[in-house]
Amino acid sequence: MKPNNWTETLLAWFDGFRRELPWRESHPRNPYHVWVSEIMLQQTRTETVKGYFHRWMEQFPTIRDLAQAPEDQVLRAWQGLGYYSRARNLHKAARQVMVEWDGQLPRDRKALGDLPGIGAYTVGAILSMAFGEKVPAVDGNLLRVLARLYGVEEDITGTQGKKTITALAEAAIPAERPGDFNEAMMDLGAEVCIPKHPRCEGCPLRESCRALEEGKTEVLPVRKTKAPQKELAAACGLVCREGRYLLHKRAGKGMLASMWEFPMVLDPDPDKARAGLEQLLEGTAGRELWKHRHVFTPQIWHMTAWEMIEGNCPEESSPEESSPDWSWFSPEEWDQVPLAGPHAKLADWLKKTVDSKEKV
Repeated sequence: MKPNNWTETLLAWFDGFRRELPWRESHPRNPYHVWVSEIMLQQTRTETVKGYFHRWMEQFPTIRDLAQAPEDQVLRAWQGLGYYSRARNLHKAARQVMVEWDGQLPRDRKALGDLPGIGAYTVGAILSMAFGEKVPAVDGNLLRVLARLYGVEEDITGTQGKKTITALAEAAIPAERPGDFNEAMMDLGAEVCIPKHPRCEGCPLRESCRALEEGKTEVLPVRKTKAPQKELAAACGLVCREGRYLLHKRAGKGMLASMWEFPMVLDPDPDKARAGLEQLLEGTAGRELWKHRHVFTPQIWHMTAWEMIEGNCPEESSPEESSPDWSWFSPEEWDQVPLAGPHAKLADWLKKTVDSKEKV
């Protein structure tokens, strides 16, 4: 098999082995479904996304429904997926589509790329899968598969490497089935041509693969070494008054923006994190009640929840008083606010182990 005619073999394999996924069920493909699923799939496992996609479409079945929803509802629906800027951008983009495109995603590369949170990959996915346009969706799977298939030894995370592989994809993508081509590349990368120890024996393209021929499947693709993740101690304080717990709303920008959390102080040193928590809440961290390790892409949090003795809210003196960034919620009310992912895990633990009417 020559390198320039492998696409037919790929599509024949895809016809027999394509993954059954909820966002692939509509025919013709729903542009909104493609958009939402591709945003959810960024940095998130497919199995995790399936349930979220179903629940999202139950709450926001159309772009109009999403645009009209309050942000807190959107963030609650996203809770647990992480990278909450994705949800905010979906929300902003839906509102923009309502104003500028009468609720229909535009069939135009530039117009799609101008929407919040939609980059070149998502543009390619929407245009090819929903509108049948001959545009590659260049994601990590496609970069990895084509780097091995053609023996590309440039860094696929660099500008030149991506440019080289994008050109190869543009030359290979068929005009008749561009969406299927992109999804086949995704499925092949997810199921067969995986990052480590690729399953070459089951690959439909093994006869064309230069990396396999040259014994380079374990060294290709070339990637720049990632910086090590920063590890931080996360001291969390549980302050309970009259069955209600103190929560803090994070800043509107940055990591986990506008999400709610239990009072928390981060520091590389666990003792300093605990001391900072005691200073913030003007109390003493007593019993250690809960521990959890939460991994983000840039950071790892080693979380510890402490029972606070005589802890106070930094900006109020009683549960009856309120401030924009600090408030008191009973466990029954936690579902009404978007909790940051790791703090949602703490909330779930509290619901299971603590009577909401009693102090921890």
